[in-house]
Amino acid sequence: MKKLRRYLVAGVLVWAPLAVTFLLLRIAVNLMDKTLAVLPQQYQPDELLGFHIPGLGVILTFLVLFITGMLAANFVGRYVVGGWESLMDRIPVVRSVYSAAKNFAEIVFSDSSESFKKVLLIEYPRKGLYSLAFQTSSELGEVQGRTGEDIVCCFVPTTPNPTSGIVIMVPRKDITVLDMDVDEALKMIISLGVVVPTWRKEQTAELPFDIPEQ
Repeated sequence: MKKLRRYLVAGVLVWAPLAVTFLLLRIAVNLMDKTLAVLPQQYQPDELLGFHIPGLGVILTFLVLFITGMLAANFVGRYVVGGWESLMDRIPVVRSVYSAAKNFAEIVFSDSSESFKKVLLIEYPRKGLYSLAFQTSSELGEVQGRTGEDIVCCFVPTTPNPTSGIVIMVPRKDITVLDMDVDEALKMIISLGVVVPTWRKEQTAELPFDIPEQ
């Protein structure tokens, strides 16, 4: 029975990641294929070819994003985008949602931003317990002024869904910056701590205990 269970678990570990990857890619492709609906009926690929080819919406989505970015990068495009954002700011409810979404997108996708570039180890939810967190901001204005400390804003993700979590502000002196990459930290969080990133460091004398060889 132990061998049977071991073989079944080994089979699940092989097929489960493949199935999840396939399903997520299928959902993403089907979602982007819906962008073909913006084309006139007579110019849609299904009408021209007489049959459906999955993935054509992906090409259209990338083309739209590329052309939009190229236009927004020049002077005329920036003027149009500025006018659009000014219009959105005048709509009472829409401006709050649009502004929050725009700021989040700029934080996550901007190369110049330091957000989500560092993996931190903090003592949370109390002293003696540790949690992984991501640095989101280090310039907190009034928060730093009123606390009188160098405060770092951290996002503590939940397990196994790292897209949800809480935002806490921690003094920099209470933060340990880890060597692991963001994607490695996400794997560790999603796997409930089962997948631990390999950490190779030549000098461990400063650590309170020895790290076992991996």
